[in-house]
Amino acid sequence: MYNGSSIAIRLSPRPSFSFCFFLSCWPAAVWLWAFFCEWLVAQIKAKAGTDGTYKAQLLSSSSSSVNWYLEQLSFSTLLFSIMEEETVVLIVGAGPAGLATAACLTQLSIRYVIVEREDCSVSLWRNRAYDRLKLHLAKEFCELPHMSYPTDAPTYIPKDQFVKYLDEYIEHFNIRPKYRTSIETCKYDEGTKCWISIAQNMDTSTTIKYTSSFLVVASGENSAENIPIIPGLDSFPGEVIHSSRYKSGATYSGENVLVVGCGNSGMEIAYDLASHGANTSIIVRSPVHVMTKELIRLGMTLVQYLPVNMVDTLLVTMTNFVFGDLSRHGIHRPKIGPLHMKSETGRSAVIDVGTVRLIKKGMINVLGSISRIKGNIVESEDRKECSFDAIVFATGYRSTANIWLKNGESMLNDDGLPKKKFPNHWKGANGLYCAGLAKSGLAGIAMDAKNIANDILSTIDSKSG
Repeated sequence: MYNGSSIAIRLSPRPSFSFCFFLSCWPAAVWLWAFFCEWLVAQIKAKAGTDGTYKAQLLSSSSSSVNWYLEQLSFSTLLFSIMEEETVVLIVGAGPAGLATAACLTQLSIRYVIVEREDCSVSLWRNRAYDRLKLHLAKEFCELPHMSYPTDAPTYIPKDQFVKYLDEYIEHFNIRPKYRTSIETCKYDEGTKCWISIAQNMDTSTTIKYTSSFLVVASGENSAENIPIIPGLDSFPGEVIHSSRYKSGATYSGENVLVVGCGNSGMEIAYDLASHGANTSIIVRSPVHVMTKELIRLGMTLVQYLPVNMVDTLLVTMTNFVFGDLSRHGIHRPKIGPLHMKSETGRSAVIDVGTVRLIKKGMINVLGSISRIKGNIVESEDRKECSFDAIVFATGYRSTANIWLKNGESMLNDDGLPKKKFPNHWKGANGLYCAGLAKSGLAGIAMDAKNIANDILSTIDSKSG
């Protein structure tokens, strides 16, 4: 006799033969079963837990006095909403990293499934990039594996042309991402030696269970906006946006706008704002290398043949000649060279698009770190106070892979980024890989994708041999 303690019940998506026969003989049972499922959903939703699970108590049977409790039952286990799919490789993310990995697997005839939570591929480039954006590196450093840019493509690819290239890439390799599919959890199962990934179709509320021998985390470094905690920010009455929602400075003409962040996006947005007539200020909190795109291209070419320190010395010398001493304008150079800094910290040099010229002319004001905000007054740590109408946070993004990857300790830190440094970051344990998480740009993505596909093929061959 059941003692009334909690039990977890998995409702199978595959009804038994007798149940199917019952349905075929008694059409009315279909209506009854649907009614029961609808009622069960209502009961579970009525007792939804705040932690994202559902707690439900099924009706007690008066004839048998049996109580069934479903404790912390995920809605994904319900009969009518669960699907199962097996594949060799599951790729999470249809950005450039996921697409590159899919293409490399295709070249090796390895079966895969690629899932994407957005309704399109490379959503960051399509929907969350400002209008004037171009690839900051020359096109030869920004190609994905097995497909070059058209011969007539410009050296520095505009955003729209890059998206077109990716669309052609998808078509060429017949990549078919499953869009609006959000991964909830991925966990390695020691019993089956497979990765069990639970995903939610965001349009139909259908839950899919993917079983794969290999898992590729390609959700990117830019999964979620990163906005720092600043005392008094909630008191600011004007517009506050992340750079992912910034499009053009045309709408800010005549306004006082603060850009927080001095990376490539921050510097370029500041230039765009000032060029459109906004009274622009930018927060430059840390030392930063500012270089021309031509110098970066030269450095990336030379470093293939010369030691990094030698190339860095050359780049810094030439930068001094081009820009002069920027410290009097509030921009200080790091102690280590630009290429060394990139390899050690993942921080890139800023490629100047004209921002330095506007700073020197006084059209862009450089401020130190923010101390606090009072209404529309922003106070910096050097005690300067300025009034602003809008704030744009160009403070980057963060990875969310560590949230849904449940046992990826062999590969990722708590911040969702690799434990190992480039170029040894891409491989974890038990068939776990990551692509595009090493802050190495599109060139790094191409290397990751090739390494991952070749390693998977080698593993498959060793098991079958």
